[in-house]
Amino acid sequence: MNYSFQYIDIILLAMIAGFIFLRLRGILGKKTGFEGKIPTQLKKEFQKFDITQKNKSENFNEEAQKDFLKGAKIAYETIITDFTDSDNKLTTSKPLLSKRIYDQFKEALLKRETEGHFAEITFIGINSASIKTHKKTEDNLEVTVDFVSELITCIRNKDKKIISGDSEKIKKVYDTWVFAKDIKSSNLNWLLIDTIT
Repeated sequence: MNYSFQYIDIILLAMIAGFIFLRLRGILGKKTGFEGKIPTQLKKEFQKFDITQKNKSENFNEEAQKDFLKGAKIAYETIITDFTDSDNKLTTSKPLLSKRIYDQFKEALLKRETEGHFAEITFIGINSASIKTHKKTEDNLEVTVDFVSELITCIRNKDKKIISGDSEKIKKVYDTWVFAKDIKSSNLNWLLIDTIT
């Protein structure tokens, strides 16, 4: 009789643990669920900003900036979470990166893999994103954005021991990224061309 009560207790505890796990995963998550869909969504947001007019830098009014920042936030989250992948291909974020930045990121991923390290990043959210500067240089429009985000991040070695960061502590991160768009190009994607530390 006692045994049956013990089994019921175990089952109830397992159900409670499962419920808590699902709730935490729903709140924090490992990634955002945008994988494979981001470039299209980002393209749609950035498309709202019309850069076909003659006074391109002057046309970057308050409404255009809001539309731009929507896309920039999606791009930021996509690139950050894609950097945790172990395939070293940056598949989701590649259309959002200039060749120079893509090569830098890929080199960092390959170095991490060679050392037997891997990153764990849980993206909590973006606290703020604000346009620092915007300017037209030759055929490009460049926009510099200050991001403040919250992440849980750590680097583990091949034995799964943490060598940097904290797997439980939320860290506030400050980033400044520069996006650029070729005005003459039919490609509607903005590209990340620089990260300023």
